[in-house]
Amino acid sequence: MSFLIPMGLLGLHYILPVITTILCLLVIVYFSYRQTIAAYPNGGGSFTVATENLGEMPGLFAAAALMIDYILTAAVGVSAGVTAVVNVYPGLQPHMVPACMIVLAVLAIVNMRGVRETGLAFIAPTFLFVATLMITIAIGLWKCHITHGHPVSLYTLPAAVPNHTFLGMAFLWMIMKTFSSGCAAMTGVEAVSNGVMAFREPRTKNAQMTLTVIIGLLLILLYGTTYLAKAYNIMAMDPDAGNYQSMLGILVRAITGSGWFFTTTMGCVFLALALSANTAFADFPRLTRAIALHDFLPHVFTLRGRRLLYSHGIYALTGFTALILIAMRGITDKLIPLYAIGAFLAFTLSQAGMVVHWKKEPGNHRGKMFVNGIGAVATGCTLVIVLVAKFMDGAWMTAIMVPLIIYGMVRVKRHYTRIHVETAESKPLDLTNLQAPIVVIPMDRWNRMTEKAMRFGLVLSHDVRALHVDCDEEPSSLCAVWDEKVMHPLEGTNHPRPQLITLKSHFRFIINPLVNYILELEKTHPDRKVAVLLPELVVRHWWENILHNQRAQVLKLILLLRGNQRIIVVNIPWYL
Repeated sequence: MSFLIPMGLLGLHYILPVITTILCLLVIVYFSYRQTIAAYPNGGGSFTVATENLGEMPGLFAAAALMIDYILTAAVGVSAGVTAVVNVYPGLQPHMVPACMIVLAVLAIVNMRGVRETGLAFIAPTFLFVATLMITIAIGLWKCHITHGHPVSLYTLPAAVPNHTFLGMAFLWMIMKTFSSGCAAMTGVEAVSNGVMAFREPRTKNAQMTLTVIIGLLLILLYGTTYLAKAYNIMAMDPDAGNYQSMLGILVRAITGSGWFFTTTMGCVFLALALSANTAFADFPRLTRAIALHDFLPHVFTLRGRRLLYSHGIYALTGFTALILIAMRGITDKLIPLYAIGAFLAFTLSQAGMVVHWKKEPGNHRGKMFVNGIGAVATGCTLVIVLVAKFMDGAWMTAIMVPLIIYGMVRVKRHYTRIHVETAESKPLDLTNLQAPIVVIPMDRWNRMTEKAMRFGLVLSHDVRALHVDCDEEPSSLCAVWDEKVMHPLEGTNHPRPQLITLKSHFRFIINPLVNYILELEKTHPDRKVAVLLPELVVRHWWENILHNQRAQVLKLILLLRGNQRIIVVNIPWYL
């Protein structure tokens, strides 16, 4: 609607044809996804369908598009919900971003509680949202009927923009932008096919029934609100205006006034729209898990938390959504241009994959191929329209992000493939050249921690070397007690005699001399392993770590980065 503002009230004449076209497209997508649910009862998201039927690269395009779509679903839901509150309390408009962050944090916490608790928390607000809007539409249609199509608004409508006539390409451009904005209403359809496994048995039937209810409600609510907006001559406001109100808020006020019903309806709209972001919280972790199982995302996304949730997916979704909301200042109309690209790219790839699926299936499936083919063509054409119409409004960012995400996923896959190739071993245990390692123990002073490391070192090898860095300004106390504390107790035993090696450091460096010695030792003994034993203190509270130096951790990190297969680092913990 906001893209018809320049036309003034003349733009209202084109709203119903545009919304009718969108609803026809919605019906096409509905029948296409019913078949997808039936064909993939274990979850037929775009990534799965495209990967199995079109190949790896189309599957990656679908995966990248879906990840962007779910992030924007969460962002738009939270932003639109907060906008509904702003309709009631305009003073909150300067605080849109903090309000969005609070709602997002609550959603994340609720979802981290588990699937059962999440579903129960969201049922009541959804029913109230549908009920209040249905009542609003019914009252509005009744008023239209008794006034013969000319209802009187109970609220002073914002001043309309003067009428402007657009001809030729300019008119077509305005209609394309309006159509592409309205298509954002369809982006949640994918979630049902992607989450079939979350339904009770019979999963396919229940998922199809849920999809039918969702599409039916969308048809009624979208067409009803659009028809009434035209009847009441309500136009969208400029989102950057200081007194901005959403079109839905203006419509409800015009029909029912500014009393308790308006406040209740906007409260229900806030809850339902904000909680609609739960679609993303439910399906984004499943999507990232499916991608990670194919090695295109870090394997941490496959791990379940203590409540059997894929919690790392929730963390990632929350973080990216927060960044998007901050960047767009929580304004819904600034998020919409980014929104539909990912969804319609996923729709197109999914439906094209279903055409190939039915072609490979035995039997005659021409009717099903035709339905999914129509879906692929319709959503593909819509994708092109949305991309062209919204490109300068922000769709270019989505167009850039998709290949960047794909590049990142390919690099992750290459990393895991390399690990598999380098670590795979089909040979039996190799028993050749088994020798005790050279044990190196960095020591600052003699204490119970270094004594524990020395005892373990004497068990491991006959060649044990204690490394001590001695600065000129600080004469070493370790050298003075070495014979008494170490060598004297070993006299008359069969244990090996360790060496004390003192390294000079004229610039008071500690780590560098140790690293250089260990690396040189590894080079001069190509047939031996070098085991570095690092005594370290383990404190009871995390904050106590800042009271101690972390040289052991730094030394371990440098050796892991600069060493090779023959340098082994062993931590010797002393629990405080």
